[in-house]
Amino acid sequence: MDTQDPLAPPGGPQAPADGQFVSFELAGEKFAVPMGPVQEIIRLPDVARLPLAPNALLGLANLRGRVLPLMSLRRLVGLPDLAQNDAARALVIHCGGQALGFLVDTVLSVLHVEADELQPAAGIQSVVQTDCLTGLIRRPGAEGRDELLMVLDFELLVQRAFRSVMREARNAKSDGSARDPLASAEGADTDPLSQDLRMVSFTVAGQEYALPIEDVQEIVQLPESVTALPQAPDHVRGVITLRQRLLPLVDLRSLFRLGSPAQHAHQRIVVVSLNGCSPVGLVTDAVKEVLSVPRTLTDAVPELLSRDGQLAEFSAICRLDEGRRLVSVLSSARLIGLDSVREAADLTRSMDPTHDPIQESSMQDTVRDTPMQEDLQLVIFRLGAEEFGVPIMCVQEIVRVPEQLTKVPRTPAFVEGVINLRGAVLPVIDQRTRLGLEALARNDRQRIMVFTLGEQRTGFIVDSVAEVLRVPRQCLAPAPSLSEAQGRMIREVARLDDQQRLIMLIDPPQLLQWQNEAALEEAAAAAAADTLPDLQRQAA
Repeated sequence: MDTQDPLAPPGGPQAPADGQFVSFELAGEKFAVPMGPVQEIIRLPDVARLPLAPNALLGLANLRGRVLPLMSLRRLVGLPDLAQNDAARALVIHCGGQALGFLVDTVLSVLHVEADELQPAAGIQSVVQTDCLTGLIRRPGAEGRDELLMVLDFELLVQRAFRSVMREARNAKSDGSARDPLASAEGADTDPLSQDLRMVSFTVAGQEYALPIEDVQEIVQLPESVTALPQAPDHVRGVITLRQRLLPLVDLRSLFRLGSPAQHAHQRIVVVSLNGCSPVGLVTDAVKEVLSVPRTLTDAVPELLSRDGQLAEFSAICRLDEGRRLVSVLSSARLIGLDSVREAADLTRSMDPTHDPIQESSMQDTVRDTPMQEDLQLVIFRLGAEEFGVPIMCVQEIVRVPEQLTKVPRTPAFVEGVINLRGAVLPVIDQRTRLGLEALARNDRQRIMVFTLGEQRTGFIVDSVAEVLRVPRQCLAPAPSLSEAQGRMIREVARLDDQQRLIMLIDPPQLLQWQNEAALEEAAAAAAADTLPDLQRQAA
């Protein structure tokens, strides 16, 4: 039986067949790596930091459509970071079965090394442990002094830094325990709250409206430049290009006769798409929340108003905050059925030279016949500069962070506090604290995303909720598994905007499983016993 350590370095230096090495510098010392596994050498790209990953990982970068994990070689060998400079380069090396980037201080040259120039590295003093060196290149240098370059074993460095992750991956393959990270989202129909009305709410001229979440294709920011349409009605804002198609924009302020169109950074486009008609973008002042409202809190539009043909696009009124907040629910079908909205879609089709009515009809039939699994609808939120996504069906609602959260004794350190959400005590966790990011002062952009994980409803504070996107599954790529916690929670990455934008997909059921889930349930029970009466009095 072979008991050799698979992570042990090779017994002696072996020169590659072509004798080619890439030399580079790290902390003032010279190193080399065989040219064979080096795929390319690049400047330091923009990186998206991956939470819960080992310290050696700088983040994920986009390399011509590939998700590239970028390592700091200094961190891998225990050296402090070097201030960013123009000399730094990343070696893209095929290592451990995948392409990895390694940031080095500077790349020197490509060398041809003769067999007699490669020697054992025993006894060498270096910033790198000797057993991570596979050999020493000794060659004549300037002024009669030999030039020394240490041959670094990148594969061994990576294996040691991520030993537990690799072991877990091997075990998962052997016992077949790997699962589809999106399976939990597809099983959302069994959720006990699925009978609630789930809506996206937004404001127009200070009024709050909502649309059923199943009719919202995506939510995007209003671009600075919108192409105006000649002789278009006032409510037609213009057209933009979205997903390589022209999207007509209907300004809800003008459509609802609530004043002239607004111009500010918070404006969002709610893209509504129903079978049998082209998508239409509804320009709102701001998208407010994702709501989950019990049907008992909704009323039909009063008969007096429903008789008015101009109000036919409203289907219900929601009574929230004990009736102090009323949300008018729009019927997507009736809204798109309005002559004024269809007129905008017709104008757009007439100016689209690629429009083919027969092809569009065929595409609409295909959409109806294609399972929803072809696209993934995500809620995108931000923590710092990084973007994350969760399946929209896993998000029960998104609410503002109250001015004060009620602190509860005997709760775990990661629980920020509790809030009263329609009579139920909701534990709230600060995602920044939980992911080891720097704390952020409370501000108006922060939101609480409410998930139902098992039987436990939990809120997570995020820096902001950016948009709702419908992402084709062909845009998804596996996320590198670089730590036990990160590997479970972030399994896929969405690559958008011509591969320039990376969104890390979070598996919601894992949000609590890597923490002390039992402690959280205990905290919720303690909070309900200790604080629910006080919270209810405050709400009253």
